[in-house]
Amino acid sequence: MPETPASSSDATFLADFHRVATIGATDNNGVDRQAATPEDAQTRDWMRTWAQSHGFEVRVDAIGNMFACLEFVPNAPYVLIGSHLDSQPLGGRFDGAYGVIAALFAALRIKEDVAEAGPTPKYNLAVVNWFNEEGGRFAPSIMGSSVYAGLFDLEEMLAVRDLEGTSVAEALSAIGCAGTDTPPEAISYAEIHIEQGRILEREATDIGVVESSWYTQKLDIDVIGEQSHTGATAMADRHDALVSGAKVVLAVHDVTNEFAEEALVSSVGQHVVEPNSPIVVPRRVHMVADLRSSDPEIVRAAREILLRRIDDIARGHDITINVEDFDIREKRFFPEAGVELAEKAVANEGLTIRRLETMAGHDSVAMNARVPAVMMFVPSVDGVSHCEREFTTDEDMVRGVGVLTRVAGELVHGELAGERDGEVWVGRSVRTGEKAQR
Repeated sequence: MPETPASSSDATFLADFHRVATIGATDNNGVDRQAATPEDAQTRDWMRTWAQSHGFEVRVDAIGNMFACLEFVPNAPYVLIGSHLDSQPLGGRFDGAYGVIAALFAALRIKEDVAEAGPTPKYNLAVVNWFNEEGGRFAPSIMGSSVYAGLFDLEEMLAVRDLEGTSVAEALSAIGCAGTDTPPEAISYAEIHIEQGRILEREATDIGVVESSWYTQKLDIDVIGEQSHTGATAMADRHDALVSGAKVVLAVHDVTNEFAEEALVSSVGQHVVEPNSPIVVPRRVHMVADLRSSDPEIVRAAREILLRRIDDIARGHDITINVEDFDIREKRFFPEAGVELAEKAVANEGLTIRRLETMAGHDSVAMNARVPAVMMFVPSVDGVSHCEREFTTDEDMVRGVGVLTRVAGELVHGELAGERDGEVWVGRSVRTGEKAQR
C-alpha cells in the first residue's frame, strides 16, 4: 500500500478519545462502563453517531457486537479491526476503548485514501466493538468475539445471568442492542491495545507485536458450609464457609510458589458470600480462580495441586467444596506472516518494535481461532491496568493509530488472507514455520 499522510488529524483522534473517556467517568480518572449498562449504551451511541456521520454502515448482531462497515468490493469478505468499549468496574479509560477509537480513525484514513487516489482494495473493512470483552458483569469474558469465532454458543451466552439475575439477552434488550443484523464475514483481523504490562515501557520500545497467548484455566469454586448465629453458635459448632473460602484464596495465591518465578500467575477476583449479613456465619462462598502460564503443563500441574489442597481444607473444616473447570483457553500462536507484517509497518513508521506474549486474554485471541489475526500493543505507564490509574500517553496512542492504519491498509489489499478449509483457516505456525490448523 503506498504511503499516504493521515487525512484525519491526530488532534481529532485524541479529542474524540478523551471525549469518550468522560462517559461513565469515575472520580479518579477511570471509567465504569460494564457490558450492557446505560454507560455502555452511551459509548455505543457515540460510536454509531460517529460511524454514520463518516459514511459507515452500522450493524449489530445477536450477541451485541457492533460493526461499522465500509464496502469497497460488493460481496467480498471483510478485514475486521477493533476491540471493545466496555470496562471493568472502576476500570481504566484506555483498555479496549483505545483500540476501537484507533480502529475508527484508521478505517477513516483508509477510506479517504481510497477515495482520493488509492487502488481499489481487495477486501472490505469493518471496525468492531466486541460485546462483553471484560466479563466483569457477565462471565465468561471475551464473549462477543468468541461467539463470532464459533468458540461459544450464542444461545448459551444469551442465557448467562449477572449477579442480580439479569440475563445477557435481557440486558441487551434493555439498552436497545439486541441486534438482528448479519455480521460481516471476516477474512482477517487486527487489534491494537494497551500492553497492560511494563515490558515496552521498561525497554523503551514503541510497539509490541504478539506472537502467542498464555494458556488459561479458571476454576468455579463453591464452598458450602452452614448458616448460623455469629454470637450464639459455639466456635466448635460452626461450619463457616468464609473461613474455608479464605484458605482456598490463599491456596490459589500460594500455588505459584511451587513453580519458577513468574512462570504462573493466579488470583481469585470475585467472591459471592451468602447470606452476607453481619450477624450470620456465612453458609456459602462462591468464587472463580484464575490460573495462567505460557506453559499449559504448569497450569495443569497447579490445578492438581490446588484440588488436593482444597480437598484437605474441606475435610479439615467438615464442609463441602465443589470445584468445576471453567473457561479453559488453549495457548494460541499468531501467524508469523502477521507478526512480520506488523514489524514492517512499525519500521515504515520509524518506530521500534519487539515480539512478546500476551498473558491477558483479548478478542484477537478468539478471532485468531477463526481467521489470521494481528495483535499489537502500545506501552502502559507502570504496567498497570484494570484500575483507574491505568495510563498511556497521547504520543504512544497516536503512534499506535499510525501503525494500525498501515497494517489494516495492507490487509484490505490482500495481505495475510488465510487459506480456507471449510470453517478452518490454515496459517503458519510461529514455532515451526509449518502449516498448522487450529
